[in-house]
Amino acid sequence: MNGKLGDPFTITYPTQVQTSLHSQATFARFDPSGRFVAAGRADGSARIWDLDTKSTVRWLEGHVKGVTAVDWSRNSRYVLTASKDWNVVLWDLASEIDPPKRKNIIRFDAPVASASFHPRNRHILLVLLTPGDAYIVDMRRQHRSRVELCEVQEDSDEEDQGHPKQSRRDGPHASAYFPSDRLHRSMPTVARFDPSGKHVFIGTSNGHLLVFNTRTKTMIARHKIAGAGSIKSFEFAKNGRRLVTNSQDRTLRQFTLPLYAPPSADGTYIEQELEPTYRFSDPINRVAWHGMCYSPDGEWLAGGAADNATHKIYIWDVGNDGQFVTALDGGREPLVHLHWHPHKPAIASTTNQGNVLIWHCPMPERWGAFAGGFEEVDENIEYEEREDEFDIEDEHEAALRRQKEEEEEVDIHSVVVEKRGDYWKWNAADDEDIAWADDEPDDDHAGWKLKILLEEEEPMA
Repeated sequence: MNGKLGDPFTITYPTQVQTSLHSQATFARFDPSGRFVAAGRADGSARIWDLDTKSTVRWLEGHVKGVTAVDWSRNSRYVLTASKDWNVVLWDLASEIDPPKRKNIIRFDAPVASASFHPRNRHILLVLLTPGDAYIVDMRRQHRSRVELCEVQEDSDEEDQGHPKQSRRDGPHASAYFPSDRLHRSMPTVARFDPSGKHVFIGTSNGHLLVFNTRTKTMIARHKIAGAGSIKSFEFAKNGRRLVTNSQDRTLRQFTLPLYAPPSADGTYIEQELEPTYRFSDPINRVAWHGMCYSPDGEWLAGGAADNATHKIYIWDVGNDGQFVTALDGGREPLVHLHWHPHKPAIASTTNQGNVLIWHCPMPERWGAFAGGFEEVDENIEYEEREDEFDIEDEHEAALRRQKEEEEEVDIHSVVVEKRGDYWKWNAADDEDIAWADDEPDDDHAGWKLKILLEEEEPMA
């Protein structure tokens, strides 16, 4: 696994530790703005760090057992904490008190393994319990419900047990399907919204990836991942078209996801095996992985090694055929979690001692970096001006762009989806799923400001 040499001015992944936050954390996540870090702790509290000042700005003390998940709303005003004490607590950071005001407390009948906000509306939550029950919780007045997402069984199994296949949503604890015998079902191990919020992806203990429509709560696809075993976790690239999974066989697999059609009235779904585009692993040490994350542009993939002796982060260049680039060494405290900054080449990795390491990419000052195309030379050279040098767009680049546009496939069936570069844009005016999520919008507006409480200030009662 030899790394490649490259121009340091083109490096867009972190290379060294910038600072260490001593927070006794079990995991840490950047907020969407990239200014704050939320750290979940085993004592039932969470801590909000301001990366500009490297200081704690809020304590979230609302659980009696360890925090298992932390998530941010899209504009960072609200924070969600889930815990082994069976509760999910929503915090409003706009409140001028510390700890902040608890906006909601949602109780379940088992410890909560993970929870997250819908990408477009903080009133919609996805919750996974440790026994494997996955729920979509809708707190909007007109849509209030708590719906369990259940895998569709074969017709023969359902007929033998006398369970009809139609959906049922007639109460706050309704299920998308009448659950069949659990002996015939795989157990969900991880659940996530995709970046658009249109779909829920669930990884299972037998190597399946289940896809549900968020609005209808119905299963629209079931993908088999051959040889993977139990799926431990997965992460999406920002554009939502690529997914990387971490499975029991100690291999990270990247997939290109298909475009899913709207749910059909007869409940049909896709049964398809996904073939990975790349596989990432450590062929020498055969280490397992505690987590992985994409860079904001999706060009780099970081994998946190489950090494009991060192703190290792492996970096692969996804844009260059998944080539291995380097391994970052964070010292002797083993890694337990990592998360990539939403906008910059920075990573927050958590050690088993509770320290959060903030990795960055230092840029040494060179005169050549202050002007585009400027190069430092040892002696004068004769320069010849190109004919198209001062054109708005280089002729070669324009030709490549036109060729790429001609080679793109035109999707005449999915009229509500349009491709913008590497991103897929859904039109809320025409898409029923997006319109449903935007109904009864939340108050998580972009203009809010977090009040920094100074030490000499007395918090309001």
